[in-house]
Amino acid sequence: MGNVAIRDVKVILTAPEGINLVVVKVETSEPGLYGLGCATFTQRCFAVATAIEQYLKPFLIGKDPSRIEDIWQTGMVSAYWRNGPVLNNAISGIDMALWDIKGKLANMPVYDLLGGKCREAAAVYRHADGKDVHELEDNVVRYMEQGYRYIRCQMGGYGGKHSIVKPENAPPGAYYDPDAYARSIPAIFEHLRAKLGFDIELLHDIHERLAPIEAIRVAKQLEQYRLFFLEDPLAPEQLDWFKQLRSQSATPIAMGELFVHPVEWLPLIKDSLIDFIRVHISAIGGITPAKKLAALSEAFGVRTAWHGPGDVSPVGHAANLHLDMSCINFGIQEWYHFSEPIMEVFPGCPEIRGGYAYLNGRPGLGIDIDEKKAASYPCHRELPAWTLTRAPDGSSLRP
Repeated sequence: MGNVAIRDVKVILTAPEGINLVVVKVETSEPGLYGLGCATFTQRCFAVATAIEQYLKPFLIGKDPSRIEDIWQTGMVSAYWRNGPVLNNAISGIDMALWDIKGKLANMPVYDLLGGKCREAAAVYRHADGKDVHELEDNVVRYMEQGYRYIRCQMGGYGGKHSIVKPENAPPGAYYDPDAYARSIPAIFEHLRAKLGFDIELLHDIHERLAPIEAIRVAKQLEQYRLFFLEDPLAPEQLDWFKQLRSQSATPIAMGELFVHPVEWLPLIKDSLIDFIRVHISAIGGITPAKKLAALSEAFGVRTAWHGPGDVSPVGHAANLHLDMSCINFGIQEWYHFSEPIMEVFPGCPEIRGGYAYLNGRPGLGIDIDEKKAASYPCHRELPAWTLTRAPDGSSLRP
């Protein structure tokens, strides 16, 4: 095979389940050789598409796709201003696609390029919810019966559902009561441990919805219930509070799904203030920075728990798993059930068996996209209601 060059870059926007997904297809001068990457920033999908089509595509045409590190570094600084979610996702789409191409050229899965398997599959956790503790318990048991051993438990969604008394002329939004939510959390796990015991790993996501001091109090109250981890107890703007959280509670902490810049995770890792790093891989720029972040975390005893909800495309889920397979400090993988429409649009989706996620072992990321079917599920411009959160008095709160 002669010299291979990037011939074209395409952005594929699709929403098979109503969740906006952004996939990048990097085509090469070698007929039939292309790579796919995930660039999903679902709430700003059109901004990411514009960044790729108007800026990164002209920057990339004619370049050697094997020079992944150089393309990542030069692409990141080519705008001068850097490390924001739109640009990082745009670069991620390119980066993952280049790793996909490299794997196809080598006839190897990406995990082999990253050092080979440390394990045969990745243990995953699923999300259980309920309107009360009894419905939540039933849903946890249902997952246990399917073979899952790690289950995240919420009651009434993020922040819970409580009776809200709003003032007159209160603006529209997703209202919740942080104080009522904080009081409800220990009771959830008191019930679940009493009914289910301690042989099942339970998790909870605060989703940065409490004041820092309240999050610390909740973490202390949850110690006796031995959570696998407590997720996002604080917002990225509140990193200084992690020292107080760590000094007062032994509840394991997972953090990072909103991180976009190394200065956010560096102090938490080097000072042993978290137990799991939980970034959204495309939001930090793709596989290239994620493998470095995993290595940094390993040196400080921090495990990985990459973000894996419905607003990660199956391409992004596959990228998560290739890292999970090859990183010795893998902790757990969040998992989202793939519906029939998703699997039709994305042939080669990873499979779940017995609470583990399995890759198919094909070269590259091992996943493809049916562009015709993807086009039949157009993206939308409406913001998710849960991002417009408000306190009982109508003031804005972090989602």
